[in-house]
Amino acid sequence: QVQLVESGGGSVQPGGSLRLSCVASGRIFDINVMAWYRQAPGKQRELVADITRGGTTNYADSVNGRFTISRGNAKNTVYLQMNSLKSEDTAVYYCYAARLFGPGGYWGQGTQVTVSS
Repeated sequence: QVQLVESGGGSVQPGGSLRLSCVASGRIFDINVMAWYRQAPGKQRELVADITRGGTTNYADSVNGRFTISRGNAKNTVYLQMNSLKSEDTAVYYCYAARLFGPGGYWGQGTQVTVSS
Protein backbone atom coordinates (compact mmCIF):
# COMPACT_ATOMS: atom_id res chain seq x y z
CA GLN A 1 0.00 0.00 0.00
CA VAL A 2 0.94 3.62 -0.56
CA GLN A 3 -0.25 6.47 1.62
CA LEU A 4 -0.49 9.98 0.18
CA VAL A 5 -0.70 13.07 2.38
CA GLU A 6 -1.45 16.46 0.86
CA SER A 7 -0.78 19.86 2.39
CA GLY A 8 -0.72 23.50 1.37
CA GLY A 9 -4.36 24.22 0.65
CA GLY A 10 -6.13 27.30 1.94
CA SER A 11 -7.88 30.51 1.01
CA VAL A 12 -6.43 33.12 -1.29
CA GLN A 13 -7.63 36.14 -3.24
CA PRO A 14 -7.88 36.08 -7.04
CA GLY A 15 -4.46 36.56 -8.57
CA GLY A 16 -2.73 34.99 -5.60
CA SER A 17 -0.59 31.88 -5.34
CA LEU A 18 -0.54 28.62 -3.41
CA ARG A 19 1.78 25.64 -3.40
CA LEU A 20 0.43 22.16 -2.76
CA SER A 21 2.60 19.29 -1.60
CA CYS A 22 1.97 15.57 -1.56
CA VAL A 23 4.23 13.08 0.17
CA ALA A 24 3.98 9.36 -0.47
CA SER A 25 4.97 6.70 2.02
CA GLY A 26 4.83 2.93 2.11
CA ARG A 27 5.52 0.99 -1.10
CA ILE A 28 6.91 4.00 -2.93
CA PHE A 29 8.77 1.77 -5.40
CA ASP A 30 5.31 0.98 -6.81
CA ILE A 31 4.70 4.61 -7.86
CA ASN A 32 4.74 5.54 -11.53
CA VAL A 33 3.01 8.74 -12.70
CA MET A 34 1.93 11.21 -10.03
CA ALA A 35 -0.84 13.69 -10.60
CA TRP A 36 -3.11 16.33 -9.16
CA TYR A 37 -6.86 16.18 -9.69
CA ARG A 38 -9.53 18.55 -8.45
CA GLN A 39 -13.24 18.42 -7.81
CA ALA A 40 -15.42 21.47 -7.51
CA PRO A 41 -18.88 21.31 -5.90
CA GLY A 42 -21.38 19.69 -8.25
CA LYS A 43 -18.72 18.81 -10.81
CA GLN A 44 -16.79 15.69 -11.75
CA ARG A 45 -13.24 15.16 -10.64
CA GLU A 46 -10.84 16.37 -13.33
CA LEU A 47 -7.15 16.04 -14.05
CA VAL A 48 -5.16 19.19 -13.35
CA ALA A 49 -1.64 18.02 -14.15
CA ASP A 50 0.53 14.92 -14.10
CA ILE A 51 4.22 14.10 -14.19
CA THR A 52 6.08 10.92 -15.07
CA ARG A 53 9.03 9.45 -13.21
CA GLY A 54 11.22 10.99 -15.91
CA GLY A 55 9.75 14.45 -15.44
CA THR A 56 7.46 14.71 -18.45
CA THR A 57 4.50 16.91 -17.58
CA ASN A 58 0.97 17.33 -18.84
CA TYR A 59 -1.53 20.08 -17.96
CA ALA A 60 -5.20 20.73 -18.37
CA ASP A 61 -5.83 23.61 -20.76
CA SER A 62 -7.50 25.60 -18.00
CA VAL A 63 -4.32 25.74 -15.90
CA ASN A 64 -1.58 25.63 -18.53
CA GLY A 65 0.75 28.57 -18.04
CA ARG A 66 -0.45 29.26 -14.50
CA PHE A 67 0.27 25.99 -12.66
CA THR A 68 3.51 24.04 -12.47
CA ILE A 69 3.81 20.43 -11.36
CA SER A 70 7.13 19.10 -10.15
CA ARG A 71 8.51 16.07 -8.43
CA GLY A 72 11.05 15.69 -5.69
CA ASN A 73 14.37 13.98 -6.31
CA ALA A 74 13.27 10.96 -4.30
CA LYS A 75 10.26 10.62 -6.64
CA ASN A 76 7.88 10.18 -3.71
CA THR A 77 6.90 13.83 -3.47
CA VAL A 78 4.91 15.92 -5.93
CA TYR A 79 4.22 19.62 -5.84
CA LEU A 80 1.75 21.92 -7.55
CA GLN A 81 2.67 25.58 -7.75
CA MET A 82 -0.48 27.53 -8.52
CA ASN A 83 -0.15 31.14 -9.66
CA SER A 84 -2.65 33.69 -10.95
CA LEU A 85 -5.43 31.83 -9.19
CA LYS A 86 -9.01 32.38 -10.32
CA SER A 87 -12.31 31.81 -8.56
CA GLU A 88 -12.94 28.86 -10.88
CA ASP A 89 -9.86 27.14 -9.41
CA THR A 90 -11.80 26.67 -6.17
CA ALA A 91 -12.03 22.96 -5.49
CA VAL A 92 -10.77 20.08 -3.40
CA TYR A 93 -7.40 19.07 -4.82
CA TYR A 94 -6.39 15.41 -4.70
CA CYS A 95 -3.00 13.82 -5.13
CA TYR A 96 -2.92 10.61 -7.15
CA ALA A 97 -0.16 8.06 -7.67
CA ALA A 98 -0.53 5.50 -10.43
CA ARG A 99 0.88 2.09 -9.73
CA LEU A 100 4.01 0.97 -11.54
CA PHE A 101 3.44 -2.76 -10.95
CA GLY A 102 -0.23 -3.33 -11.64
CA PRO A 103 -3.44 -1.49 -12.47
CA GLY A 104 -4.99 1.37 -10.58
CA GLY A 105 -3.42 3.72 -8.10
CA TYR A 106 -3.70 5.54 -4.82
CA TRP A 107 -5.52 8.71 -3.74
CA GLY A 108 -4.81 11.23 -1.06
CA GLN A 109 -7.49 12.60 1.22
CA GLY A 110 -7.73 15.95 -0.55
CA THR A 111 -6.99 19.53 0.40
CA GLN A 112 -9.36 22.47 -0.05
CA VAL A 113 -8.35 25.44 -2.20
CA THR A 114 -10.65 28.46 -2.10
CA VAL A 115 -10.11 31.49 -4.30
CA SER A 116 -12.33 34.37 -3.30
CA SER A 117 -12.22 38.09 -2.75
